[in-house]
Amino acid sequence: MTVLAAHPDWPHIARPFAMPPGSQLMPDTAAIEAKYMMLADPGIRRFMVKTEMFYPSDAVNFSIAEQRAFYERLCAHFRNPRPAGLVVRDDIVPGSGGAIPVRLYRPLADTPLPVMLYFHGGGFILGSLDSHDDICAEIADRAGIAVVAVDYRLAPEHPFPAPHEDAMAAIDWLVAGGARDGVDPTRLIVGGDSAGGKFSAAVALNMRDEGRREIRGLVLVYPSLGGDLDRGSHVEHTDAPGLSTGDMRFYRRVHVGPDGHPNHVNKLAWPLKESDYRNLPPAFLLASEWDPLRDDSFEWAARVEAARGQAKVRHEPLLPHGFLRARHMCDPAAAAFSAIIDQIRSLAFTGQLV
Repeated sequence: MTVLAAHPDWPHIARPFAMPPGSQLMPDTAAIEAKYMMLADPGIRRFMVKTEMFYPSDAVNFSIAEQRAFYERLCAHFRNPRPAGLVVRDDIVPGSGGAIPVRLYRPLADTPLPVMLYFHGGGFILGSLDSHDDICAEIADRAGIAVVAVDYRLAPEHPFPAPHEDAMAAIDWLVAGGARDGVDPTRLIVGGDSAGGKFSAAVALNMRDEGRREIRGLVLVYPSLGGDLDRGSHVEHTDAPGLSTGDMRFYRRVHVGPDGHPNHVNKLAWPLKESDYRNLPPAFLLASEWDPLRDDSFEWAARVEAARGQAKVRHEPLLPHGFLRARHMCDPAAAAFSAIIDQIRSLAFTGQLV
């Protein structure tokens, strides 16, 4: 391996909405700062303090409506303006569960551009086209490619397999030329962050099993791939900044069902349940040290390489889960984002990792 430096049985889902979306939390800033002293970089510590002012660390104890309100406020606070010169267009993909909103970002160019299908993070219950709008816009601008963001259905209203079905519908639409002028679907990569990284890996498995080879590369940013919650980084960083193992237990159950449900061993729900990693696209994975999901990236890469595939992991020793929003606040996050852009550009244009 190459390492580079609806489940109504959840009682709080129905909890009354306690705080209107526009209200402000009143946190103890000093106490929050003390929680993040293990993070060596002062910029990422400032980011985490600011994050908790909008999205409390115990958010999973609130209702789904409250969690979504927290998340939208957080995303709005950190959202950056789109780079100038991008063509941005909203569209609709037909899906088995109804219309799937997508958003296309494309730099001005005289010839059709490679394209990345992007799935946002958010614990399978949060996120939208707007939550990751600036991230997708910057990828398109800096990598010089088209990006299509997918607004897949969310749990608990739409548990697995609904969002995976949406992901497959989006890729079928894109491959069939649904994005129209200026996009070259024969040069397609797939990626996303956190939950979106999971959907990306699952789509690759699904297409491989169908004998399809349209995907020329994967970009998985601190992905949630279904690793063992009782060992490795899930134990070492059980109370990591921004995401705990307890949070992951909650997100998994809401997404795929209670413990013991057959979905927990379904490889399209959790790609690390697969036993055959042959014939998968080259993959770039980014693992944050301060993240219970850290080992998911290393496990995927090790299994792909054992099957004679290609995978690279970039390990970020100073960064926590969710650092993409800090890319304009601290040097380690900026450098990591630049590395992601470099791999996206290379995979999209050449089909090769760098």
